[in-house]
Amino acid sequence: MSESDKKISGRAWVYGDNVDTDVIIPARYLSTSDPGLLAPHCMEDIDSSFASSAQPGDVMVAGANFGCGSSREHAPISIKASGVSCVVASSFARIFYRNAINIGLPILECADMSSPGAVAAGDVLEVDIAEGVIKNITNGRVFTASPAPEFLRELFDSGGLVPYVRRRLEMAR
Repeated sequence: MSESDKKISGRAWVYGDNVDTDVIIPARYLSTSDPGLLAPHCMEDIDSSFASSAQPGDVMVAGANFGCGSSREHAPISIKASGVSCVVASSFARIFYRNAINIGLPILECADMSSPGAVAAGDVLEVDIAEGVIKNITNGRVFTASPAPEFLRELFDSGGLVPYVRRRLEMAR
């Protein structure tokens, strides 16, 4: 069983629509791409408690157009480095979506997750990336997203596109 075939379980961090990359990681921190230096500043302009409280396995939940704005990879890097294991949103800005995949951050689109009462900050979520099932353990609601195909799960397990390609090339030798 691969890492991404396992269920992710963690607390929900809930944000609204149109969360842009400048909010995810403010431009004043873009002098580095070091994940360890970016993580302490992730979401600080919208949620000052996030960086100090996020734990491995936590799930970020957002509304429509998550990750809009500039095309910097720093945004998904800072989220992943903060310990978030998956981002679920109604929709993603296309460049953020691609950057998240490139760096190995699992993402799922699920419009129902942003409906009123679906999930509150701090709710415990269980996410099955392979099946596309998201369970809110706190309130008992269950949501369905498109499951991540096997090749994407392999890419997530590898840590992103570059490590995935390196592994594939080594296997071909």
